[in-house]
Amino acid sequence: MNDRNPEQRLSVCPGCAEPLDPTDRFCGACGHALSVAAEPGADRPTVALGTEPAATWPAPAPRDLSAQTQHPGDLPSPDPATAAGGSRAAQAVVEGTATAAGGLAAAGIPAPHGPADPASGEAVRHDGPSSAEDGEGNGDTAGDYELAAPDPRVAAVAAQVKVCVACRAGRVDTDGYCENCGHAQPRERDHMERELESVAAVSDRGLRHHRNEDAFAVSSTALPDGSPAAVAIVCDGVSSATRPDEASAAAASAANRSLLAALPRGTHPQQAMMEAIVAAADAVNSLAEEPGSARDHDPHRNAPACTIVGSVVTGELLVVGWVGDSRAYWVPDDRSAPPARLTEDDSWAAQMVSSGLMNEAEAYADERAHAITGWLGADAYELEPHTAAYKPDRPGVVVVCTDGLWNYAEGAQEMARVVPPDASGRPLHGAQVLVGHALDGGGHDNVTVALLPFALPHEGAGSACGAAGDSPSA
Repeated sequence: MNDRNPEQRLSVCPGCAEPLDPTDRFCGACGHALSVAAEPGADRPTVALGTEPAATWPAPAPRDLSAQTQHPGDLPSPDPATAAGGSRAAQAVVEGTATAAGGLAAAGIPAPHGPADPASGEAVRHDGPSSAEDGEGNGDTAGDYELAAPDPRVAAVAAQVKVCVACRAGRVDTDGYCENCGHAQPRERDHMERELESVAAVSDRGLRHHRNEDAFAVSSTALPDGSPAAVAIVCDGVSSATRPDEASAAAASAANRSLLAALPRGTHPQQAMMEAIVAAADAVNSLAEEPGSARDHDPHRNAPACTIVGSVVTGELLVVGWVGDSRAYWVPDDRSAPPARLTEDDSWAAQMVSSGLMNEAEAYADERAHAITGWLGADAYELEPHTAAYKPDRPGVVVVCTDGLWNYAEGAQEMARVVPPDASGRPLHGAQVLVGHALDGGGHDNVTVALLPFALPHEGAGSACGAAGDSPSA
């Protein structure tokens, strides 16, 4: 029988809007369970962020960290940026968004209506006031029944329910299709999200590629003095190479492991980033050396390859490192302050601009613009990791991304316009908005973005920004 009261009965199916009879338990069109109406999905909240004072590290032996100085605030001020929300073409597989009772009903488990009698299992009527009531019966009661204690079966069922990314109502069967609308669900790597307290990242296959060849790794650790450090690595597989998806995954994982091993030992973050890129290159090189690889069967196939960009954020230091054309941007919370691009592409277009043969607009309009001149892989001419370190004088957020995003927000000012104003406090939401911006723009490539909030440890910290190695461009 229908468990709902007469005034709670549905007139149309919440899954497909098919008209219903009052006695229907399931929709005749799509089979949707009608015992409990599906609730709309909610925006997932993220936590507010903050950072503690960072340690002072010994200078790394192999690198001179005082070569020159540069600060994002030294760049020309842009026009005031306008905040852009950006819509998102939903791709993430959302788990557990069905209500607890709905999940039980779908699994054939009746939802409890009140405290059960230990002997019979039937709900027990309660006519007197509960401990939460006063003498007149005012308290946390549902009619004449006590509110039931949480049923442990609810969480177990809800955790197993996958909801369709298209209709947001139907369950996903074991074959990966929605039982309501038939929509095929994305593969696990087609859309990935990860959120930690101080860093978040989102990666999406995009709208044109048949697989996601990007990869990322985000993590956090503690420095020797106990202060926190956040890490983000983003890699973009070279599509013209063999197994680019494996290359990006191997590089991101190796770089992340290297940083998590080096930072707690007291290695300067810039030196640690240099070592991480070398470790990532070794990991990608090893793919070409694996027995039975594609190259063994076809000597004309090239080796796996990818680009890499990473960032480490501590209490007062911001470090970036890269090889290829994936980028990092600095976007201050105060949008009247100038943003900056922190990396310089290893690409044909960048070479044309730096040599003075073309201006930036001409170079990036050329069909050869995105031909990279530096990458990780056994076919690379020479590994030349780039690193830079900064001490921002104001709070902001570091955007670490592949060209799947910056193709739709290339300049620093353009990027600042599409980064949500609350990105520092809600990094996962900010990353979702940026991925949505790329998809709304056409989604021609895989798109991956990580956001690392930077908060000053105290007022007036770090009025200058020192950079070592390669100078970032605006």
